[in-house]
Parts: sequence; structure tokens; C-alpha cells
Amino acid sequence: MQRTILIVEDEPILREIMKDYFINEGFDVLEAGDGKEALSLFQDREVHLIILDIMLPELDGWSVCRRIRKSSNVPIIMLTARVDEDDTLLGFELGADDYVTKPYSPPILLARAKRLLDSRGVREPADDMSDRLESGNGIAVHFPSRTVTVDGTNCNLTHTEFEILTYLMKNKGIVITREQLITKIWGYDFVGDDRTVNSHIRNLRHKLGNKSKCISTVVRSGYKFEDHA
Repeated sequence: MQRTILIVEDEPILREIMKDYFINEGFDVLEAGDGKEALSLFQDREVHLIILDIMLPELDGWSVCRRIRKSSNVPIIMLTARVDEDDTLLGFELGADDYVTKPYSPPILLARAKRLLDSRGVREPADDMSDRLESGNGIAVHFPSRTVTVDGTNCNLTHTEFEILTYLMKNKGIVITREQLITKIWGYDFVGDDRTVNSHIRNLRHKLGNKSKCISTVVRSGYKFEDHA
């Protein structure tokens, strides 16, 4: 199946460069030059990943991300020429999966997009145990559909939140450092700090509701998943 990328960038030259890279790799590409056009395309077409600039006319990238996250967990990579860490954290808090600062290397951007898409790929089922992961407190993961339920109710997680939760669950009772999470989820070339992980953990706990205590903070170390009641 050909995968569709939505590139949201108001600079035509940059948009064209990105478009060429993705088309050469076999992707279908949609383009938007402002936030309103991006939302319209997203509503009308099936999109598998969004590359979203922050500084856009009509509607900025943060607003676009916020609106999309109300109905979809499609992977989002945010682009910005700003280097303020608070801007990066805001993007993650709104549900972005990755963050790339301009100027960037198109091959690196392409690699990050492929990593996000590949990690969402449906595996061939082996057996029920390998396709499911359950905790003792009502949290269940179904890997082929990438869905999480809490006491039988669907828990709407972003791509990154899903990856963090399942990584912690697979290592139940073991302290996972922030550095380990960054390497596992974002890769060795990630540019950021511990606050990035903290933002995603905070969002994840909020969505888990009364099960949030299953993710405990180990001071000066990291996080640990436990089967709290």
C-alpha cells in the first residue's frame, strides 16, 4: 500500500525539496501552504504522516496539531526555525511525535518519517500472546491494531505515547531511564532533553486516568511500570 505524506510548509522551495525526496522513495505526497488548507486536506484524504511547520499563515502549526489530535493519532513531525526549548515542549504536549529544527537534512527527515511509519506497520500475527500485552490492573494492548484499553474502554494514545507505554509494560518492574526512553523512542540522533520525556509521561498518565499510578517516577533515575490496583 502506498503511504501518503501531508507536507505543511509555507515556503514553496522547502516544500518542493521535501516533496521530491518522499516521491523518490515511493510515497504519495499532499501539499499545504497554510494551516487551514492542511486541515481541509486532512479531512478529505487518508493521510499516514504529517510534516508540519509551526510558523504558518492562516493557522499556526500548534493550532493545526491541536485540532488533528482531537480526532486522530496520525504521526506528526513538527518543523521549526525557532530553537526555544519551551516551543519544543509545547509541540510534544500537544501530541507531536517528533520535532525537527531548521535547517535540517532532508535525508534525516525522511529517515525519521520512515521510522515512525514502520513502527506503526501491522505485523503478521504469531499467536495471541505475542499480539497482546496485559497488565494486572486492566490495561491491555493489542499490537496489530495498535490499540490500548483501560478496563475495556479505549484509551486514545498518540504514536509516541503508545510506544512509551508498551516499552514500560514490557519491562514491568524495571526502572527505565529517560536516556533509555529517548534512545528507544526517538533514536540516537534526537536533539532534546529530559523534559521531552516528562511531557509525554504527563500526557500518558492523564489519559490512563485512575490507572496513572502504574507509571511511577523513580527520583533521579527514570520511570517504572507496576501493576497498581
